[in-house]
Amino acid sequence: MPGGVSSPVRAFGSVKGEPPFVARGRGATITDVDGKTYVDLVCSWGPLILGHAHPAVIDAVERAARDGLSFGATCAAEVELAEALLSRFPFCDKVRFVSTGTEAVMSAVRVARGFTGRSRILKFDGCYHGHSDALLVKGGSGLATFGTPSSAGVPAEFTALTDVLPLDDDQALKQYFAERGKELAVALIEPLPANVGLLKQRPEFLALLRKLTREHGALLLFDEVISGLRVAPGGMSEISGTQPDLVTLGKIVGGGMPVGAYLARGEIMDKVAPLGPVYQAGTLSGNPVAMAAGLATLRELARPGAYQRLETLGAALQAQFERVLAKREVVATVERQGSILWISMQKGPAPRAYHLIDGSAAKVYGELHPRLLAHGLWAAPSYYEVAFVSLAHDESHLKQAAEALDRSLSELGR
Repeated sequence: MPGGVSSPVRAFGSVKGEPPFVARGRGATITDVDGKTYVDLVCSWGPLILGHAHPAVIDAVERAARDGLSFGATCAAEVELAEALLSRFPFCDKVRFVSTGTEAVMSAVRVARGFTGRSRILKFDGCYHGHSDALLVKGGSGLATFGTPSSAGVPAEFTALTDVLPLDDDQALKQYFAERGKELAVALIEPLPANVGLLKQRPEFLALLRKLTREHGALLLFDEVISGLRVAPGGMSEISGTQPDLVTLGKIVGGGMPVGAYLARGEIMDKVAPLGPVYQAGTLSGNPVAMAAGLATLRELARPGAYQRLETLGAALQAQFERVLAKREVVATVERQGSILWISMQKGPAPRAYHLIDGSAAKVYGELHPRLLAHGLWAAPSYYEVAFVSLAHDESHLKQAAEALDRSLSELGR
């Protein structure tokens, strides 16, 4: 395997460590093949909002698997999960399941182009929308970690119709639409960018983007692969008060299994084959095991108090991290939205745009990360990635996480 991994950031390249092999996960912890157990703040990069191996999810998967892993045909669980998702995003009428977030965004962009009859797309610097060719332009996540603005192997012709603007810049946005708004098929944005730190956007910026797309006949796509179902049942679409035309989902939708989805109002989704001319297909899309895992997860999240507990846990971890940073006199800000957190290790308020991130902090984090592991905290192996809290975490796990941070900073002479 290139780099010994199936996804680049797992190689621990930016933290200069040797990645442990994970043997199992239970609740809020994971255990490596050497038997060392860690408090997990990665949660498989976000999907495990219930924690590892939640009994309801495992039971649902086992029952579904006994009847078959894949049919290449429609199953009842697809319809149930579709109804559950659409009830959380009531401005959408139909959903199509795919296997990854990358596939969801790629397909949604194709539908937007087919619906509008236009070709140009707009994204924002620092927002990551998967690794499809047209969107590998100034992305976040691994691309930010390894310092490359795009990927080799993507011809310039493939990105010639992709425009990139900075986040949180009202004037640049207005100027762009004045010049190219009538050519635009879709503007896509992470309403809560969480692949280059946590770049919380002003509701006013999202509202302006909504206003301008509507005025110029373009569609607005919210990529909620990370934020959808995590920060609220209806994701940032619910929290921000801004309703996009299309939403892409992933991660939590599959409860730990590979699932993505894109959803929109009926007139847009009716462009998708077999109803319309926009082709998209997938042999494993909507497979019964993944649908069962997603349904079980959403049922647990629908229990009274689930999101309130996630908020409480997130706020408690933020407070404990802040106390440690103050004690060690580290200049940093703990940015948070619900159960997603990021330590911005620079002066001033946490940035809202990628170009405002102080990249020198990545070096400090690279020295900090192996010490966190040594003290039993499984943190993301990249400064640019966020932390996640799950419903399986409790106060003792948060205390362990804060103590690991305290000891690690002490070892760095902080």
